[in-house]
Amino acid sequence: MRIIEPSFTILDELDQQSLPVRIEYCGRICYKSEHRIDRDSAIPFVKKMAEHGHNSVLEMGVVTLVVTCSKPDTIADLFFCQPKFLQIDHLAPQRLLITGSIRAFREMRLTSPQDAISRAIALFLAERHPYFFETLPIDSDLTRPVGISIEKMGLREVEQLIAPQCARHRHLAVKFIVNRAVTHELVRHRPCTFLQESQRYCRYSADKFGNEVTFIKPIFFAEGSEEFRIWKATMETTEAQYLRLLETATPQAARTVLPNSCKTEIIVYTNLVEWRHILFLRTSKAAEPSMREVMIPLQHQLHQRYPVLFP
Repeated sequence: MRIIEPSFTILDELDQQSLPVRIEYCGRICYKSEHRIDRDSAIPFVKKMAEHGHNSVLEMGVVTLVVTCSKPDTIADLFFCQPKFLQIDHLAPQRLLITGSIRAFREMRLTSPQDAISRAIALFLAERHPYFFETLPIDSDLTRPVGISIEKMGLREVEQLIAPQCARHRHLAVKFIVNRAVTHELVRHRPCTFLQESQRYCRYSADKFGNEVTFIKPIFFAEGSEEFRIWKATMETTEAQYLRLLETATPQAARTVLPNSCKTEIIVYTNLVEWRHILFLRTSKAAEPSMREVMIPLQHQLHQRYPVLFP
């Protein structure tokens, strides 16, 4: 049995990596297979995710594009398609700023195959990342639409946008190491993307987990108190029963005895508008203490980075 403190990490370095590298890093948290990452593993991994339709993993790669159209009707046609899960702003009457995940752009191509902007974006991305689009069951003829130009906006440019646009288009990933009660609350935030360590597949009797279950130290009980002693004894008993079940049962069956105190890792990925909403709710005095334990210091870090957006 292992007891650790909760923690979080803003994944700044991940932002500087390519789309496949970002998606692979986030995707492997589910199975805790980060040890399989090497310099050649990212593209085969994301190809497999796209082929098998693991769309939640493809949500972890976000792109910001500047789309210029010579015909106003082309923009009207895009909105008529009611594209989902995209942030869209007008930079000028015929110039759009569009941010979306790989999943969102794939689904837009699937649901609106005749739309000119959808086709243009799919072609733009497919030229750079063909593995995201080659398995789609659609006409492969992506003829470049006339009168539409697309440019990718880099992260630095996104951060230099005016505050309201930056807040909508700047996405940020945060990795939390917390107990499962905290993640049960986190995943209620609908506009976010989540990938979480899976007790269904992770076998904690394996060497890579130290042949033990890891628990998060509870904020509620002072170490050395009678309450802490009771909690610790309960976790030890639970771990023993879980490991015993694994001798004859699968991890997804054995996990049914594991409590909320189990350590889990989760990546939360969303834009700064939603982070502001999350922190407003989860740092208040009415919020769950274990949640406040990680959200208050996260708020302080985001204030240092974006003081206008996180006053």
